[in-house]
Amino acid sequence: MRLRILGCSGGIGGGSHTTAMLLDNDILIDAGTGVGNLSMEELLKIDHIFVTHAHLDHVAFIPFLVDTVGFIRNKPINIYAVQPTLNTLRKHLFNWHVWPDFTNIPNVQTPYMRYEAITLGKVINIDGRKITPLPANHVVPAVGYQLDSGQASLVFTGDTTTNDALWEVVNKIENLKYLIIESAFCEEKREIAIRSKHLCPSLLKEELEKLEQDAEIYITHLKQGEDELTMREILELAEGFNPHMLNKDQLFEF
Repeated sequence: MRLRILGCSGGIGGGSHTTAMLLDNDILIDAGTGVGNLSMEELLKIDHIFVTHAHLDHVAFIPFLVDTVGFIRNKPINIYAVQPTLNTLRKHLFNWHVWPDFTNIPNVQTPYMRYEAITLGKVINIDGRKITPLPANHVVPAVGYQLDSGQASLVFTGDTTTNDALWEVVNKIENLKYLIIESAFCEEKREIAIRSKHLCPSLLKEELEKLEQDAEIYITHLKQGEDELTMREILELAEGFNPHMLNKDQLFEF
């Protein structure tokens, strides 16, 4: 499996893009503004989108993607998420007010897009690639994902805060190679992180101390203007874990 980071920032501007990751050439993990970096040829190959949660920085480019390629494709794009997230997308985004309902275009029998409800812990197998929804703790229903090639696994926590349930699962992954985890705020904004159910450096350190597996650790969702400060604080507080900043266009093969 090959994962390409299309966007991993807490916002936009100055070359930054919000969360989107391309698995091989046909699966998106979230669809934030990073999807806009793809060529038309690359967009046409996307058959599946796994959504962590319904916040705009993770779903904003689903409407544009489907609108751009839906009429050219001969099969729908599959949107995977837990049922509450699908309900939000249906009610508040693809509702004919904000954007057309592509599950009914051109008709119900042959739509441009279809929803697929997923369940925590239940593996979705796509051509031998195993994708498992993991527990997340956020202000809206949310999940992370384990991506398992059979040889190794990458875990993406999605947006989350303190989350013992996640580590109970992650510590059982025998082939864990990479962990991508968020830290949206610097230490000065710890209270905002707590209220918004994100992580900051001190909370991140507490979470990483629950990790019992060896893994390369990468930090995502850093806010522009505070990204360097937040990363310095992470390196000071969590030095023993040797965390790295996640970067746009970074590649993971596993």
